[in-house]
Amino acid sequence: MRYCTRCLYPENHPLNITFDAEGVCSGCRVHEEKDELPWAERGQRLGQILESYRNQSGRNFDCVVPVSGGKDSHFIIHTIKKVYGMNPLVVTFNQEYNTKRGIRNLANLLTVFDCDQISLQLNPDFLKRLTRSSMRRFGSMYWHCLAGTQTFPVQIALRFRVPLVIWGVHGWSDQVGQFSHLDEVEMTKKVRKEHSLMGFDAEDMICAEDGITRRDVQPFIYPYDNELSTVGVRGIYLGNYIRWDSKKQHELMIEKYGYESAKQERTFNTYEDVECLHSAGTHDYIKFLKYGYGKVTDHASREIRLKRMTREEGIELVREYSHKIPADLPIFLKWSGMTEGQFYDSVNRFRDPRAWKKNGAHWELVDSVENHVKDPGVDRVRLEKIEECHFRITPSREPDAIEDEPILMGRSYLNKYNYKALTDAHEPLAPSLMGGLIS
Repeated sequence: MRYCTRCLYPENHPLNITFDAEGVCSGCRVHEEKDELPWAERGQRLGQILESYRNQSGRNFDCVVPVSGGKDSHFIIHTIKKVYGMNPLVVTFNQEYNTKRGIRNLANLLTVFDCDQISLQLNPDFLKRLTRSSMRRFGSMYWHCLAGTQTFPVQIALRFRVPLVIWGVHGWSDQVGQFSHLDEVEMTKKVRKEHSLMGFDAEDMICAEDGITRRDVQPFIYPYDNELSTVGVRGIYLGNYIRWDSKKQHELMIEKYGYESAKQERTFNTYEDVECLHSAGTHDYIKFLKYGYGKVTDHASREIRLKRMTREEGIELVREYSHKIPADLPIFLKWSGMTEGQFYDSVNRFRDPRAWKKNGAHWELVDSVENHVKDPGVDRVRLEKIEECHFRITPSREPDAIEDEPILMGRSYLNKYNYKALTDAHEPLAPSLMGGLIS
């Protein structure tokens, strides 16, 4: 396979990727804008957009912001509420793969930013049935997570007549350069279906064989255009207006608000995916089994582009992490009701022949970026490394907690009655007060 001469991405990236005459991928080229665009002006433009949606009566929210207990949620709310002074309605879809750490982070977010929240919890038995179906039909254990987190906030915006939904970074542009930041691409049903949902929208999940009806999938139905137009709902991405650097943003949130990080099984990045028991484990393992690369490639490619890592250092991390069988696989099998054989049968059907070949009863990786350390042209397009790349692991507020099963629900707010929480819920958690909060 062809690999980018600057980062680590292969040509079989599921979001589609292109290469120029120097072998540099489209994602790397769009990423160059981060060092070229006038971000102060972009921030002013964001402020103008937000101001135009501020609720002047004070009787409604200014915007809807989807959040979880990880990823960029703290930074998004910090930006919207502390920097631009907006009043957001925070919306959370319970994906049911929750970690205790993620629930603590979410509770911390709601507390330190003093936010109102609406969350959606679906029938656990239905989600297990839906997950078995999505595994069998297209080898995904994460469809319901993506569909829920990208649908429920839009439904709430429509229901509460709040026209602005604010998302973080446009991942498809950040990874493979689908759009320039200047395009100011927005969230749409089409983008959601074709990329996040792998081409399967809610109606496509109706399946008599798996006992999934139209009524079952209603929570995943994206509002229709005529409904959205009555309120004027639109979804913007902050990453088009702010120079997005997830690592530095998370470190700011650790310092200011006590965001918890954690070691991840299949990547060196300790800041993202801490809210999900499987995202950097079994979910990422499935991605590796299908395409021959995983999150460690995503994360290393980002750090190479941000000049914190050399291509060679990134390849060493791929070698260290990408082949690991995750310890959380038995937890997912127990939750979903699948056997190990059913799991591998489901995934094996979707292995990319550009990455894998079957040799008897075993599968062999045909190609990997590990084989492309000295590809022609690498030195010609190399970025100079300007700083080191170290990810921190913060102290746990609940150091004796064991993450051995997903947590369905947990406390959503911290107050003086919570164990070791601050009496003033408007103050960030101090390191000395990071005691256990949730069981």
